[in-house]
Amino acid sequence: MRWCLVITPLNLFPIVEELGRRGNQVVVVIPEASLSMGPSEHTTTLTYPVNYTKAELKASIADEFNTILSIDISTDLTKFQAFIISLDVLQMFILRNAEGLLFNKDLMKKLQEYNFDAILTDPFEPVGAIAGEYLSIPAVYMLINHPCGVDTLSSQCPSPFQMFVWQQCVTVRSCSQHLHVVNKELLSHGHPKVKAFITHGGSHGIYEGICNGVPMVMLPLFGDQGDNVQRLVSRGVAESLSIYDLTAEKLLVALGKVINDKSYKEKITELSAIHRDRPIEPLDLAVFWTEFVMRHKGAAHLRPAAHELNWIQYHSLDVIGFLLLILVTVIFVTVKSCMFCFRKCFKKTQKKKKE
Repeated sequence: MRWCLVITPLNLFPIVEELGRRGNQVVVVIPEASLSMGPSEHTTTLTYPVNYTKAELKASIADEFNTILSIDISTDLTKFQAFIISLDVLQMFILRNAEGLLFNKDLMKKLQEYNFDAILTDPFEPVGAIAGEYLSIPAVYMLINHPCGVDTLSSQCPSPFQMFVWQQCVTVRSCSQHLHVVNKELLSHGHPKVKAFITHGGSHGIYEGICNGVPMVMLPLFGDQGDNVQRLVSRGVAESLSIYDLTAEKLLVALGKVINDKSYKEKITELSAIHRDRPIEPLDLAVFWTEFVMRHKGAAHLRPAAHELNWIQYHSLDVIGFLLLILVTVIFVTVKSCMFCFRKCFKKTQKKKKE
């Protein structure tokens, strides 16, 4: 029996559940005001108090993310300041969460007594990495995607009226009678009526689109999303729009293009076939490497050699010093040679003048 510690998981629920189903003892540590995971039949859940409520966290994340994602910081210094303030607010929640766990002596002592074989965490919040270092537990980091949710008023519903499929359980006003299905559930069942997928271009979303062979209309917001969008647009499987000058007409044109132009569907189907052609499923691969680290007590042979370098080697100061020595030597020899040649030529000139 092997023990695995999971701290404040953001998007690790499938992996955590699979580890538990395979007979591993999984302990999930989350704050009392958690928006991610709750109790599960396959895991043991431990909670710790934090100095904020779930309602405060949810409201703050919605407000601050809305500010971060809705303003163009390139046009106004005041907007840039608002952007920084929103980042500081979110950072403060991360800090308070870390303090709630790391300063909880009773819980940290209890975790030490478990003698875990590995810790599984998302590096988006550093508390897991810090706790793993403090407890001396081999760590497995899994960054799935950046959390992103945008609360939107559906005041401009399409004509004719359509069913809205929304993620993150956000209530869409004026459409409360319609069904809520997250895009993963809808796409993964290969619904024949899914003709296009509107996404912000996050790593999680684009792989859902690719895996299920659905052309995309992409509106990048921040981070790696701009690069992701350009990669898919260049392959002819998506159209890109800017959130700063988005209009209903532009969105309608982009949707019509990816739906009616068969080349988009053909290319995304080909890309999907390549993506799915693999020897092992992603979930099984993630679980395998997690159990591998647990079985081999940290798998020290996989640890990058860079971690063993001293600060001189890490910053390549020995190499820089050696190259500088060569450079100084070459300059010194060159200067001396020039001076020697100059003196020889100058003496010959003086002798000729005297004669």
